[in-house]
Amino acid sequence: MQFRHEVKHEISNHDMMILRQRLRHVMKADSHTVDGKYEIRSLYFDNFDDKALREKLDGVNIREKYRIRLYNNDPSTIRLERKFKQGGLGYKNSAKLTPQQAQSIADGDIEWMSRSDDEVILGFYTRMRNQGLKAKVIVDYTREPFIFAPGNVRVTLDYNIRTSMNCTDFLNPDCVTVPIQNTSCVLEVKWDNFLPDVIRDAVQLDGRHSTAFSKYAASRMYD
Repeated sequence: MQFRHEVKHEISNHDMMILRQRLRHVMKADSHTVDGKYEIRSLYFDNFDDKALREKLDGVNIREKYRIRLYNNDPSTIRLERKFKQGGLGYKNSAKLTPQQAQSIADGDIEWMSRSDDEVILGFYTRMRNQGLKAKVIVDYTREPFIFAPGNVRVTLDYNIRTSMNCTDFLNPDCVTVPIQNTSCVLEVKWDNFLPDVIRDAVQLDGRHSTAFSKYAASRMYD
């Protein structure tokens, strides 16, 4: 299990334009992008008591969440992701899903998962059964990712963040999403054992401090 350092900053559109120019000079664009960016749709899960949401808002040190993620509206790139956080460190593993599997999970049809040999799918099935996890909300956004080999650094700029409110029809391209208010852009920096000085300097913004911003938590304000 490889834990990675993770730092987030909520920044302005002006900050984003400055950082974009800096990062293009010292980092490479992720090879999976189209014109330097891609679209992400995530379906988040929580239980009846909103355990994942409350733990995030309360700043619980060790927590876990699950989501289904789609890239560029391409049904061949659907993944079930488990995100585990411990303080400022994070770990993520995932399993590929077919469109039919993703839709069945969103609809609460999960018995097929018990027969899977994938540990992520099996773990999610167990939590859905024992904790009552259900689909809660869709979050859409645009991501510009940059990579830097030393330190295995990944820097992302996420913007145009939108929520479906109570809609969980994950594969419906007509599912309406609305902008999350008072959120311009989120800068996220991830690295393994060290963060090179050239990247540390590039992402430095005067007066900005790391935040506990969560797209999932921000999207739930509309409930």
